Amino acid sequence: MKGTYRPYSERTPDDQYKNLIRAILKDGIKSPSPMVDENGQEVNTIDLLGAPVMRFDILKNGVPIITEREIKFWRTPIGEMLAFINGAKTQEELEQFGCKWWKMWCTEKKCAKRGLETGDLGPGSYGAAFHDFPTTEGKSFNQFVEIILQMQERPELKTHFISPWIPQYAIRNKNHQQKVVVCPCHGWMHFRILNGKLHLVLFQRSCDILIGCPSNWAQYSALLLAMSEVLDLEPGEFIHMISDAHIYENQLPWVEEILARDSKPFPTLKINNSHDSIFDYRIEDFELTDYEPHPGIKGIPVAI
Repeated sequence: MKGTYRPYSERTPDDQYKNLIRAILKDGIKSPSPMVDENGQEVNTIDLLGAPVMRFDILKNGVPIITEREIKFWRTPIGEMLAFINGAKTQEELEQFGCKWWKMWCTEKKCAKRGLETGDLGPGSYGAAFHDFPTTEGKSFNQFVEIILQMQERPELKTHFISPWIPQYAIRNKNHQQKVVVCPCHGWMHFRILNGKLHLVLFQRSCDILIGCPSNWAQYSALLLAMSEVLDLEPGEFIHMISDAHIYENQLPWVEEILARDSKPFPTLKINNSHDSIFDYRIEDFELTDYEPHPGIKGIPVAI
């Protein structure tokens, strides 16, 4: 990898995660949610539109894997991202990359509601958009293949952009059936090459701050590192912009516990096995070190 991490002893604790939670509690609006808890009960959310932008200079201050509670499952979201890049559209394909949590959303009931087979995320899913985006010409479009080629040929461009949104499969109304089990929440990526560094801005439509955000930070940090390797560039900033940042009301007891804990310096995420192709990366290629978080917190409710 080009560039080196600042020593762990010289990194400073980062409070952006807790500051985001505080901003939601202070300025958020209570709203009904289409999601339910694990017991099938409807749960309201506290939503903050246009959340504060968060910036992480990875080599300077570590990879943003939260320290307020231990994230033992950090490999799972990385596996999820690698699966989607490779076009995974089913629960079975995701599990081949080490991501098993989609079974909660790929049930027979949820899939049947959208006219899909059990275990099928649908043609509007991340894997379909990233790897096989539909075109008017009939041939699908692989966004990562083409954007990497564009960055190699025209690094100065401001159009290194990837989208997870296929409108005809995401919109639902009386005339149109949704064809995706969960409409993409994240995945709008703007890569920018400046002064020999690769930066990544993540635009996120919707983010469950307690459950989703820690996973998103892990997977997009790993993606930035891997893309930097493929392009032979030094990784720069990971910048996170969220449209709808929210906390579920049944998560509030755990929020208090998280806010009561002090933040610690971020860890180091290394790539032990580099590949020429982004499609060859697997979770075994990544190693997490310098991770000294608070103990894990069990039982945080997940909306389904």
